[in-house]
Amino acid sequence: MRGTNTFREKTYNCYLQFLEVAERRRRWNVFDDIPWEHLDPHHNSSLKARRLETFCMEELYVPDYGSLGLALTRAQAGLAWFQMSWTAEEARHGLALREYLRRSEMRSEAEIATLETTVSATPWKLPFATSRQMACYGALQESATYLAYRAQKELAHAEGDQPLEAIFSLLSRDEAAHAGFYRAVIQLEIEEDRPGVVADLAKVIAGFKMPGDGLIPDYQERLRSTGAGISPRTFVAHTLLPLLKLLKISRAELRAVTRGS
Repeated sequence: MRGTNTFREKTYNCYLQFLEVAERRRRWNVFDDIPWEHLDPHHNSSLKARRLETFCMEELYVPDYGSLGLALTRAQAGLAWFQMSWTAEEARHGLALREYLRRSEMRSEAEIATLETTVSATPWKLPFATSRQMACYGALQESATYLAYRAQKELAHAEGDQPLEAIFSLLSRDEAAHAGFYRAVIQLEIEEDRPGVVADLAKVIAGFKMPGDGLIPDYQERLRSTGAGISPRTFVAHTLLPLLKLLKISRAELRAVTRGS
């Protein structure tokens, strides 16, 4: 059964593996690991500012992501400890993006304060009710974010923007690790209850949207006009299908579950 000590031990071991890699290979410092001295105002543009502002606003919902996620997982040690580590890492992401906007002078302190006020006015809510459904969501969302950040890293490299390239290199590395943890947890879940996981994954796919969708003003327009998002084709090819392949779940199996619900 899912609630056994064996399952708890396995998820805790997943967290320990995640933490060891994070501590030994992935930890970074906002102040020392980003070459702020190479900020160049020639790289500034209104389009870039709006694009980074969108990413920053999505990261500013971290207090909601963290508190609600921890409340959902607090009885499951490995998942709860991961949630706290994840929250700290995502908070660092928001800080790095905020600092880039401020130090590059593409956004003033007053403008950033307005962003923070906008974010705090409407709280984010859990899109799904159970920790297993949120693990499915996390595997998809973190992978999609990784793809978006990797594209931004490549764009910053092409522009010769060293600080921004460093930021998105660090952020995308973290997002890949987060996605990997969620995938590992789903693999454990599927060993315990394959039909339940397939049903949950089908539910998550049907209702999937990124965290800022519906909260950040003009979110979809921002993604389209600034190049912040990824295409549906990219999402399917590089996020959804690899997850299904890993879990050995066919699209026919998902469709059968959806039809039967």
